[in-house]
Amino acid sequence: MHLLRTKSVEQSIRDTEEPTHRLRRALGPLDLTVFGVGVIVGTGIFVLTGQVARDNAGPAVALSFILAALVCGLAALCYAEFASTVPVAGSAYTFSYATLGEFPAWIIGWDLILEMALGAAVVAVGWSGYFASLLDGIGVTVPEVIAAPPGEGGTVNVPAIALVLAVTALLVLGIKISSMVNAVVVAIKVGVVLLVIFAGLFFVKGANYDPFIPPSKSTPEVGGLDAPLMQVLFGLTPVAYGWLGIFSALAIVFFAYIGFDIVATAAEEAKRPQRDLPIGLIGSLVITAVLYAAVSTVVVGMQHYTELSTEAPLADAFKAAGHPVFATIIDIGAVVGLITVVMILLLGMSRIFFALARDGLVPGWLSVVHPRFGTPYRSTVIMGVIVAVLAGFIPLAELATLVNIGTLFAFVVVSAAVMILRRTRPDLPRAFRTPLVPLVPALSILACLFVMLNLPVETWLRFLVWMVIGIVIYAAYGYRNSRLRDGADLPMKS
Repeated sequence: MHLLRTKSVEQSIRDTEEPTHRLRRALGPLDLTVFGVGVIVGTGIFVLTGQVARDNAGPAVALSFILAALVCGLAALCYAEFASTVPVAGSAYTFSYATLGEFPAWIIGWDLILEMALGAAVVAVGWSGYFASLLDGIGVTVPEVIAAPPGEGGTVNVPAIALVLAVTALLVLGIKISSMVNAVVVAIKVGVVLLVIFAGLFFVKGANYDPFIPPSKSTPEVGGLDAPLMQVLFGLTPVAYGWLGIFSALAIVFFAYIGFDIVATAAEEAKRPQRDLPIGLIGSLVITAVLYAAVSTVVVGMQHYTELSTEAPLADAFKAAGHPVFATIIDIGAVVGLITVVMILLLGMSRIFFALARDGLVPGWLSVVHPRFGTPYRSTVIMGVIVAVLAGFIPLAELATLVNIGTLFAFVVVSAAVMILRRTRPDLPRAFRTPLVPLVPALSILACLFVMLNLPVETWLRFLVWMVIGIVIYAAYGYRNSRLRDGADLPMKS
């Protein structure tokens, strides 16, 4: 069946050697780990901590971060096997093409574009808020009409647009330059995070941890399409706090870890992908999980969870403790740190689009690599412009959870694909092997599905609409223009 035609691992690797579509291998294990840390440390620490502690989990928010890391960790073990076995740009899309077939691969690629485009736009808008606040602190007021998100008092978010276009230009200039900039920025924001942890310890009050897991509280006002799907399916009344509150917080803070899989999209640009990619994937996840758990534990100890700010919880906790200088440093760290989150999400999205184009599922000219910079500049620019429009003109507050469901869906598919490829191609050399197959992939699938069930019904409906749009595009273009149509491997057009 043509919809399930697969692209062999060997062919995927051969495609990376075509001169006009060859990416430059310039990244080592440290570069990849820093990329992972760069994209993960951002919104979760600087924004989500206060929101989920106040509204969902209370002082036990650290448990939500740890559980989310465990879910990602199971998926990371599966990603590591695939990325070292099929070191090709495209991440879950490429892995799916080799195991499940073309149509499922297209769906995953389409899903990943949604995840990364919305993720980059949402973070760019968050960065704009921090940037405007920082300028306001030094006496420079940015008019709300050009700095606030549409629908929240603004007309066009100029700082968000400027940020997206600037990092797009940086990505066009080369992966190594982008990596160097990322390393500097990551060093700054990790330094700020460590400052929060160690300075905040002096202002922790034990009473703020009591009770560590507040008793469950019914929240009947959260109903209809806003209620988690699991509670609708099983007729449960929505609750905050308690263990159900911790699990609902898990579904939200999962956003904090989104992006570690982008390390896999850079597989084709790794010097020694078989060794370096597993290090980058697992190393970045371990480092950030420790940082998230430590920061969330400190911040709920500094200020009672019911009083935490949802806009800038870390900075405001230090202000409440009477230390505004620390708050200013944290604001600077957030402004600088969120830049790399946007940059790396755009990097991953452009590589997915590049892989789709190289396979003919979108126009092939988008897969041409710049002769000087060695980057897929056409797909990078187009993706950058799309994200700039989203960040500047589209109200995004209600769409953020789509990023979570898109990522979780990709994790489910990759975990299943590991088991399939073990059966269909046991002969493939695997530099890294997921332990305890099929147990670990099965646990990954179950854990991801559980988190997905804790997302709102409205998110599921929007996700289905996006998938339907993807099916229509595949039927209209991808199916007819695929390089694998009728079993033929067609030359690419540039």
